[in-house]
Amino acid sequence: MLHTIEPVIPESHNNDEYDIHDNDARDKLTAVYGEEWTEKSCEQLMEPRYFREIPEFLSSTQKSLPSKSAKDLSESIMKYTRNGTKDKQKEKGWYWPIVKSVTVRVPKNNFLQHVTLVDLPGNGDRNKSRDTMWKEIVGNCSAVWVVADMNRPVAEKEPWEILREISSQLGNGGECRHIHFICTKSDAMDDLHEYNKADAQALILKANQETKEIVNEELNKETKLKKHFSDECLQVFTVSSKDFFRGEYLSPENTEIPRLQEFLQNLNDCQSETLNYVSGAHGILSLIHGANSRGDDGRNEDVCVTLENNLSFQIESMKDKMNNIKANFEKCLQEGVERSKRTCEDILKSALNPKRKSGYQGFHKQLKKAVENGGICKPKKGKEINLNMKLTSSLTDSIDEEFRNTFPNEGKSGPFNGVISKFTLDTEGLKQKYEEFELQLVFLKSEEDRLKTDMRKSIRKQKKIVYRSLTKTVEEAMQDCYKQAALFTGVGTLQNMRDTIEKHVYASKNTMFEDAKNNMMKLLKDLMENVLGRLEKTMKESIELSLRTDEHSLLDVSSELKEVQEIYNELRKSS
Repeated sequence: MLHTIEPVIPESHNNDEYDIHDNDARDKLTAVYGEEWTEKSCEQLMEPRYFREIPEFLSSTQKSLPSKSAKDLSESIMKYTRNGTKDKQKEKGWYWPIVKSVTVRVPKNNFLQHVTLVDLPGNGDRNKSRDTMWKEIVGNCSAVWVVADMNRPVAEKEPWEILREISSQLGNGGECRHIHFICTKSDAMDDLHEYNKADAQALILKANQETKEIVNEELNKETKLKKHFSDECLQVFTVSSKDFFRGEYLSPENTEIPRLQEFLQNLNDCQSETLNYVSGAHGILSLIHGANSRGDDGRNEDVCVTLENNLSFQIESMKDKMNNIKANFEKCLQEGVERSKRTCEDILKSALNPKRKSGYQGFHKQLKKAVENGGICKPKKGKEINLNMKLTSSLTDSIDEEFRNTFPNEGKSGPFNGVISKFTLDTEGLKQKYEEFELQLVFLKSEEDRLKTDMRKSIRKQKKIVYRSLTKTVEEAMQDCYKQAALFTGVGTLQNMRDTIEKHVYASKNTMFEDAKNNMMKLLKDLMENVLGRLEKTMKESIELSLRTDEHSLLDVSSELKEVQEIYNELRKSS
């Protein structure tokens, strides 16, 4: 998908007084016009001749590039995925700066059906639109693969910096359940040809094991990462793609690629639950549709009352447990608020006065960029500057463990310490006592399971909003300060920006962190009330529909049965 370029072309762009300092904007302009944009007016730059190759650009629609082979596709998308060589970066026709994303669809590939592989930039992207998308996608990933060279998996700084920087976005602020550290080129040894195949394989496997031990030791040191992920979530692989295809030294299993394939296949197999559910729904609706009218001896009211009593008991039990969770959150967050008040000035001072070998050379530009961009700057090299996350760090640290226990990404307990998973109307236990209502009880059990599954998925999305609210509140509270700091120019700009930010934090610290806590607690309370309300309302309606219909108005599921029948048939064809 391509961006519109008009917002980055000021009407006076060719005026001598105007100079584009924004590299992002300059790169976009050069991608479309080459260097000639500096000599053209805005009206001239909108002439159709510039967009003959990319007419979709003007309407911000997707551009499709169908190809018959992987080689042809690689060649056709090159200009949309690369900046070109250094010599060609100033030439037009290299469109990567204006591309938001590239999606490759491979037809008739059952292996990756329902699974999306996303290749993301190592530590984000300097292009603002792609960086925003990168952060959003990271939060939606169920598994993350970090790829590093086998020969220096620990020495390479970037993979470890990635894990540290995005651990909260993957864990409490995301949905990630697996992090795989993949060491590549496990067979890249210079002297392997001197050994027979068995000895070469033994040598490679020994090196692989040593590498895994080294990486696991390093992972155990990553306290920030361990706050969000258990040992079971972290795995190390040593792979050789070349030997997987050639089989020169290693058996396919020892390249460990089959293990990764199996992992992907298991992700895919999870989708078969859709067919299982629809199949179950189809059977239940068929039974209900074909059931004969039951006798009216008052027993249906007995089972209704029993189910409603069970529902009330379960809801009250859930409320009690959720109130305990709220109390724990309140306690942890209040401790975080007090710690934030005590430490925020020191944390900010460290962020505004980073220790560098080159002193503060270049830092004033990065800080300037940060205040112009809401407190965030992504430099060409080095770590991202995020003043908002720095200021929120004591708050997030205070709640991380409690949050992870309440909303785990992994395991089977589910959200709110498992209270939703444990919810039950005890329909199985009632079948023996009320045999004539077995079909209705089966239906209610199906509704209960469906609702709990839907709610777990919904909570997984909502909990990210709850967690991210801490940083969001602080970010919003800092915006006026950033705007004021961005106005400084000339001599003393760096110190003026520092002073402005520090004064604002000092004046706001008694309310800003308290507001962040209160906002999170409100979102948590709203989420809990929504869960309880939806569960109670839906199950009451299901009980009413299945058991309080008289003999003249039995539940008519003919239309639902027809709809499910069609879905069921389609799923059977594609399975």
